[in-house]
Amino acid sequence: MNSTDIFGVTIPDSRIADEITQLIRGVASEALFLHSTRVYFWGALTGKRNSLAFDPELLYAAAMFHDIGITPGYHESRLRFEVDGANAARDFLRGHGIDERDIEKVWLAIALHTTPGIPEHMAPEVFLVQAGAGMDMAGRNYEHFTEDEREGVIAAYPRGHDFGHEVIEVFYQGLKHRPDSTFGTFNDDFLAYRDPDLQRGNLCSIILGSRWER
Repeated sequence: MNSTDIFGVTIPDSRIADEITQLIRGVASEALFLHSTRVYFWGALTGKRNSLAFDPELLYAAAMFHDIGITPGYHESRLRFEVDGANAARDFLRGHGIDERDIEKVWLAIALHTTPGIPEHMAPEVFLVQAGAGMDMAGRNYEHFTEDEREGVIAAYPRGHDFGHEVIEVFYQGLKHRPDSTFGTFNDDFLAYRDPDLQRGNLCSIILGSRWER
């Protein structure tokens, strides 16, 4: 485990955190593993900056599990990948005797991390995973971090020279067999980017084509 201190943020020094690190490293690509770790640091730094009271171990668990549902072990699943990840984290934490209220925070943090506009009104851990993922994937609130903070995280957990294209491919491979699970989210963008002929679901068409309109 990398115990790098980045402006007062470190990976929790606990058996559970160590087991999480080893588990995710074993199933995720190096790029996805590093992304998940950066999500933790962006989230924790955001929490410190906003003086939020959060549990670093719960935040680490949620950040590290948040994309496990996109890894090859779930390529046959028909669930939303966020739900696969939330369920995997829940099972892991239950196996370690974590309180159900804390498990619910982690479950929600993972399940809602691709749903902007809601996590920021929930428990800090829920908000911070979504904030961290948004920063690492799309540079959301990039300017809220100092240059030293950005350089410190990237130096410890490198982004790579072509992270954007690499992560798009990872998500495409993890979602192409379950396109229906992306309806109502921005995850269908990954499919449309790789498959210009994708026929996306359209809620207006669904409403107007429903049995109520016949």
